[in-house]
Amino acid sequence: MIHPKIPLAQTVIQLCKVKNIKHIVISPGSRNAPLTLGFTNDDFFNCYSIVDERCAAFFALGIAQQIKEPTAVVCTSGSALLNYYPAVAEAFYSDIPLVVLSADRPKHLIGIGDGQTVNQKDVFENHVLYSANLKLDLKDDSRHSNKEELPIFKNLENKLERFLGLQEGIQSDNETKINQAINFARFKKGPVHINIPFDEPLYETVEELSVNPKAQELDIKTPKIDQAELKDCIDEWYVSKKKMILIGVLSPNQIEQQWLDDLANDDSVIVFTETTSNVHHQKFFPSIDKMMAPLETADFKNLQPEILVTIGGLIVSKKIKAFLREFQPKHHWHVGDKNANDTFFCLNKHIVAKPNDFFAEFLPKITHVAKSNYLDQWTVVKQWRHKKHLEYVKQIPFSDFKAFNLMLKSIPNNTILQLGNSSTIRYTQLFNMNPSLEVFCNRGTSGIDGSTSTAIGCAVVNTKQTTFITGDLSFFYDSNALWNNYRPKNFRIIVVNNEGGGIFRILPGPKNTDNFDYFFETKHNLTAKQLCEMYDFEYVTADDEGNLETALKSFYNKSNQPRLLEVFTPRTENDSILLDYFKFVK
Repeated sequence: MIHPKIPLAQTVIQLCKVKNIKHIVISPGSRNAPLTLGFTNDDFFNCYSIVDERCAAFFALGIAQQIKEPTAVVCTSGSALLNYYPAVAEAFYSDIPLVVLSADRPKHLIGIGDGQTVNQKDVFENHVLYSANLKLDLKDDSRHSNKEELPIFKNLENKLERFLGLQEGIQSDNETKINQAINFARFKKGPVHINIPFDEPLYETVEELSVNPKAQELDIKTPKIDQAELKDCIDEWYVSKKKMILIGVLSPNQIEQQWLDDLANDDSVIVFTETTSNVHHQKFFPSIDKMMAPLETADFKNLQPEILVTIGGLIVSKKIKAFLREFQPKHHWHVGDKNANDTFFCLNKHIVAKPNDFFAEFLPKITHVAKSNYLDQWTVVKQWRHKKHLEYVKQIPFSDFKAFNLMLKSIPNNTILQLGNSSTIRYTQLFNMNPSLEVFCNRGTSGIDGSTSTAIGCAVVNTKQTTFITGDLSFFYDSNALWNNYRPKNFRIIVVNNEGGGIFRILPGPKNTDNFDYFFETKHNLTAKQLCEMYDFEYVTADDEGNLETALKSFYNKSNQPRLLEVFTPRTENDSILLDYFKFVK
């Protein structure tokens, strides 16, 4: 087998192999050549070549999101590394194990005006779980930065012995840091950065390894639920007649059905679920904004919970955030084995446990439920909202709202739905989702960058068909995501093109001025047609209800190339149709 000659490169690659990191996303460069040579010549690894580093990192994030195992990205030195930052931040806030392997120049070439050089040490400091800054192999650096570590010895044999001892120390230190970084990514679920200095020559190879790095394990202890805290929870639960469960971003199948049923059958509990929660029950309350937006002050006071239990990641709905910040619960518990966000400024318990483990220990101890009309009262409201929702959809003209109604109904059962941010996720939140779908969205930082790349990474490693729905600005922003050879034939993209940033028309502020059109909404007349021709996507369009219904009938069928459906909606009407919706369902 061909290996890079540089021992440090061998060490990184072998430890990735020992730690079972199989997916390696590589962007071209010279300084990272030792890593590229090693990864691509070992059949253990699945290697992907993606030119744009920002896209590469989000592509890797999409893989890691699905396999729930560390995925590595490899880049050359300089600004290449900085392009990873949006995906690193997303991975940090979404608890996704991303391993960044950045090649760097030796210390003696940094800060002297050498090309493709930036200060790479700890560059992601605020958004990674661990930064490993490795040391250059001494044998490659003895002429430069480590001169001070090599005093002149009278005896050549003593000098050689000293040299080898220093190299062993460097090797041991590097192995420890690499192990620590990968362990953090895997067990603490998040991004890590391993910065790797290489000196020239970079392209030399050997057939035998010169190092044999050993795996080191992280001592992870599964946290046990504090029994005194559990008793407090039980006591508070018994005396509370209004409890609200709010479930944010959660991977599919994280909570057993029996615990969901127990919650659904408690008249003092209402469960609000976001589209990204992947939790469903006929008695739960999806489409949070549909419920919340038409409420008035008296309604909010009546809805105000005594106990709020939050589960999962970040919350999309601004309306429920505003509600719970003003009408705070007496008790806010967050259940999760990572950070607890004090989103509503009233957090008083962080129960460090996986939600399923907590419910498995908590709910069997609840021997009776409080008499309450909390669930029944709000179920009546939910049913009314749903009835009015259906009436509204029938009477409105073709628009974003009408398009989302048709698109979401069309997605095949038991497939994956990836969503873009901004308007896309917010429109989707207004509709009841098909419970057989697995839904994902980059809600860690909620940026429009990288959503397409993430969806393609997801599609590559999942046998289920992936459909990605996005807005036009997000799609064009990340159009380099299509620039790779890994898009499955059954991958589907739906672009809702309303000729600009439609969400800005919904937000407060002046509209229909040159300033607004140019700097906020960023009006345009671009289409995806030329991009589809360039990247070999089958291109389909729709600009009214009939065309869209027709296009969707065959859109998901088998094909010899991935498909993109571009849906054109009226730019100046979408905002009023959405705002009128909340008045109508009231």
